[in-house]
Amino acid sequence: MSTPLRSLLGDLVSVNHRLTRVAARAAGSSESPAVWRTLSVLGAAGPIRLGELAELSRVAQPTATKLVTNLTGRGWATRLSDPADARATLTAITPAGVAALAGWRDELAGAMLPLFVDLGAEDVAVLQRAVEILRERVDAAAAPPRASAAPVDAPAEARS
Repeated sequence: MSTPLRSLLGDLVSVNHRLTRVAARAAGSSESPAVWRTLSVLGAAGPIRLGELAELSRVAQPTATKLVTNLTGRGWATRLSDPADARATLTAITPAGVAALAGWRDELAGAMLPLFVDLGAEDVAVLQRAVEILRERVDAAAAPPRASAAPVDAPAEARS
């Protein structure tokens, strides 16, 4: 059964995908969206293993390997030793990668500006609030689970 919120969330995801494609086309870049998605994941997740990067970037592991090779070759990412396992490596975004990602986001924003420049202050405030809500929810969903101070089987009073 579809609820108004469920329908709205479906529309939101769909229009966001469309907006992303329109923005990339308007910006005129030939860069693969996977490059920017991978840099975004690295920026948000911090140094991570290749398998986790592939999963979070929604690509196959061989594709993630190619992306990391490309990003390290450009100086946008680096490979580090995993302190938990000397045999493994982690991939991290570099300051140059942070700058490239910020530049890309600014490019997208500039390309989209003509579509939104005529918005009134109230609509701009609505978009600002929507971004805040979405960022808060997405950040919470992406955060690792927090350990509870009380055991799960403890009485509700003890967990409060």
